[in-house]
Amino acid sequence: MAKIIAVANQKGGVGKTTTSVNLAVGLAKESKKVLLLDCDPQGDSTKSLGYDNPDALDITITNIIERTIEGDDIEKGYGIIHNEEGVDIIPSNIELADLELKLIAIMNREHVLSSYLDEIKDEYDFIIIDCMPSLGLITLNSLAAADSVLIPVEASYLPAKGLEQLLKTIFKVKRQINKKLEIEGIVLTKVDIRTNNVKEFSTLIKNSYSEYVKIFESYIPDATSAEKAPATGTSLFSYEKRSKATIGYASLAHEILGYGTTEEFKSIQKNLDKLREDVKKEESDE
Repeated sequence: MAKIIAVANQKGGVGKTTTSVNLAVGLAKESKKVLLLDCDPQGDSTKSLGYDNPDALDITITNIIERTIEGDDIEKGYGIIHNEEGVDIIPSNIELADLELKLIAIMNREHVLSSYLDEIKDEYDFIIIDCMPSLGLITLNSLAAADSVLIPVEASYLPAKGLEQLLKTIFKVKRQINKKLEIEGIVLTKVDIRTNNVKEFSTLIKNSYSEYVKIFESYIPDATSAEKAPATGTSLFSYEKRSKATIGYASLAHEILGYGTTEEFKSIQKNLDKLREDVKKEESDE
């Protein structure tokens, strides 16, 4: 039975979609059967895996949710695309934005997505949900269906208020809708190893949220490859497998699987430690 992980942060531009896509592919590289569920009407996960015109797709998550609402039978494999990078994907497009209004009048509206996923989760090891950058009904459906929430946080600042709002929503969903929901953890993204002190930044988050949030040892270094890969319709693993960002996502997949961090990632950490020491030495010499 699949572990369902919702990747969520209502703050845009933190690497949510990049994390969803590359975590999914990273888990598939570890011989896991993975479904990537695009629950963002922008369809960025869909585009990132090569489907550059989501609005032209015949079947998306919108159609699946509508059929679930109507109680229609959904045949096996309906709307699921088998991607050449080893993951299955249920795509999304702008039609999903209109579905929020329809959900308002539905009984048990927060559980429509979980009702569908209950029918297919035995076919996968992991289901990764790329949530939209808001806390509306579609995101609530994602949290109601999930076992855990992975929160990407950009390492250039600490969006404390936004993060607190998200955490409050997660705990509210856990109390009222989905008692099994846990926080998978926070992963730092867009880490500039030339300027960011990752350990101090992690400590800052831990001091604020250590009672209920795990901070992953793996982090995602800032890399131009992470910006360019989506335009080619491929994950980082296909675009530039030796990129620091790729290694970061491979390491994150290892941590989620309980394997610890990769050797390549440990090498990045050593380089960061050396860089930090060099900077301190230069400052003391001045």
